[in-house]
Amino acid sequence: MGAAYFYHLTRRPLEETLPMLIGKARQAGWRVAVRGRDSARLDWLDQKLWLGPEDGFLPHGRAGGAHDARQPVLLTTGQQAANDPACVMTIDGAEVSAEEVAALERTCVLFDGNDPAAVQTARVQWKALTDKGCAAQYWSEESGRWEKKAER
Repeated sequence: MGAAYFYHLTRRPLEETLPMLIGKARQAGWRVAVRGRDSARLDWLDQKLWLGPEDGFLPHGRAGGAHDARQPVLLTTGQQAANDPACVMTIDGAEVSAEEVAALERTCVLFDGNDPAAVQTARVQWKALTDKGCAAQYWSEESGRWEKKAER
């Protein structure tokens, strides 16, 4: 049974934090789906990932391509990812269900701590998932490094 890890971004933006988390998931041997709510935002993120440093390059693709099933990292707005991920990372309040958390190795919920609406959405997601019995951890970088602040 998997767990949901909530990442409260306060110091580093999404485009810096996400590659680090994807890298850790890939080191574990997991395929990853990055789920967002807005195609334009995923296009922007796709560009940021392509422009990253050569030594930190993360092979990835946008959902809807001919080779989606072969992508180690797939950016998508859909609930089902064709690359059969072991880890789903949600951004911008994208939905995740308790059933999905249980079926995956890991679910990561990244949210902007400087956006009150994003914080509120993450709180609602935390409550919904933990009320249904999902294991969850809350991580914050407020001190300057990532620290686990809560666990259920």
